[in-house]
Amino acid sequence: MLENNTNTAVQQEEWKPKTNPWLILMPVILATFMYALDETVANVALPHIAGSYSVSNQESIWVLTSYLMASSIVIPMVDFFCKFFGRKNFFMLGVFVFTLASFLCGIANSIGMIVIARAMQGFGGGCLMPMAQAITMESFKGEARNKAMAVFGLVVVVAPILGPVMGGYITENWSWPYIFFINVPFGFLCIALAKQFLEDPPYASKQKNIHLDKWGFFWLCIWLVPLQIVFDKGNDADWFNAAWICWLSAIAAIGCISFFITQVRGKNTLIKLDVLKDANFFCGTTMLILLNGVLLASLAILPQLLQNMLGYDAFTSGVAIMPRGLGAFLALAIFAGLGGRLSYKTYGIIGLLCMGLGGWLLSELNLEISMMNIVLPNFVFGLGLVFTMMPITTLSCITLRNDQMTNASGFQNLLKTIGGAIGTSLVATMISRFSQVHQNGLVKSLHDTNGVYVERISAYASSFIHQAGDMANATYMAGKMLYNQLIQQSTLCAYMTTFKVFAIACFILVPFMFLLKSEKKAAVKVKNN
Repeated sequence: MLENNTNTAVQQEEWKPKTNPWLILMPVILATFMYALDETVANVALPHIAGSYSVSNQESIWVLTSYLMASSIVIPMVDFFCKFFGRKNFFMLGVFVFTLASFLCGIANSIGMIVIARAMQGFGGGCLMPMAQAITMESFKGEARNKAMAVFGLVVVVAPILGPVMGGYITENWSWPYIFFINVPFGFLCIALAKQFLEDPPYASKQKNIHLDKWGFFWLCIWLVPLQIVFDKGNDADWFNAAWICWLSAIAAIGCISFFITQVRGKNTLIKLDVLKDANFFCGTTMLILLNGVLLASLAILPQLLQNMLGYDAFTSGVAIMPRGLGAFLALAIFAGLGGRLSYKTYGIIGLLCMGLGGWLLSELNLEISMMNIVLPNFVFGLGLVFTMMPITTLSCITLRNDQMTNASGFQNLLKTIGGAIGTSLVATMISRFSQVHQNGLVKSLHDTNGVYVERISAYASSFIHQAGDMANATYMAGKMLYNQLIQQSTLCAYMTTFKVFAIACFILVPFMFLLKSEKKAAVKVKNN
């Protein structure tokens, strides 16, 4: 028995694909791009979707959250389905469901139908990211793995950035259903490429006597569904001042605790928690949770800043964010040129410093800036994203065995998705709370002993005197105008403070890079195992 286990372990470590790994990467990258793009492509189209179905903006937000919610639920089940169907078959099934759901989103005739279709799209797409990451890690070795992970990391970072740009352009020039229809031809192309080039390793092929962890799945739903609702509606309901938010939070906490208990005590569990014993995986995943929260939160508030404060339209605001993608391309070119001359730790440290610098530069914006003042911070931020996400993702899994990759990737992507949801929800609260703090500080300056205030009121009142008819009404209108400016300034200051928080979070993560084992030490560990 011991000899059979040893042979199996050796077979797992020595397995190599028969096809050229770069051909295998084609369907993997295409599927990853479609899934990551659809995380943000519908953001700028929400007002148009709400108008089409005569619903409020708050109701239309479920178009986004149903996608994320379904993705979160299916991610931990990837390992089970890979063994039940075979990873190649399950990969193609996931792409097919995602493609079919995209078509249904485009032809939806009610808000309920599009929410259901988006959930279906999330179920199909949520399984693609962890499988793509595992396939990329397993198919390449040595220096080739570094380049492949650089390409994978670039797609993961660039696709959500391109989402608002493509969504804004398509919505304004064609119609919002086409942001979903464009997935259909690429989906079928991806299925054809996957059928041609993908193959199943021994540990991810179709197996018999595979059992679904029903209790684990049940508690996972009890955890994530209420949690997502709390994240989406918490700020509007004033968080824990609302009784229903408290009840849903308690249910989510019970579901979370019960889920992890079932994963520890059960035998055929959705997630094998033993990967948390690996220091690289635990530390790297923790860092990725925070970084994904920063990434998605910044993508959520920057378009709002540009549209609401600077008057940009949806497409122009997307174009202003585009330099993040250009920075990511430059980072990839630098990585390809330098190759292994720098360690992953060095890349990660440089990336975190660039992200922190980009966030800090964004915190110095004002309402009298040109687009170049937005382009430069985004370019630096994008440069740091690839230098950060790619090495941390690789180092977090580099000490794991190949047969642990699919499970570990699924678990990691689940936690990253939750981190992104937390970041996106908290940033709305941060903007609201920081705005109140700054407003409270600025309003103290509006008094008669402040010479600047008195001078400004007099100037405004003089301009309103003919419209108001008398000085009393003119002074009232001047005070109202000045207060509106104060509200605008306090909101701008809230955005700036939030970007500073993002920058500080990136700087804080720099020392944690030294906790990750280097490539050489990781290779020794895997060899010994």
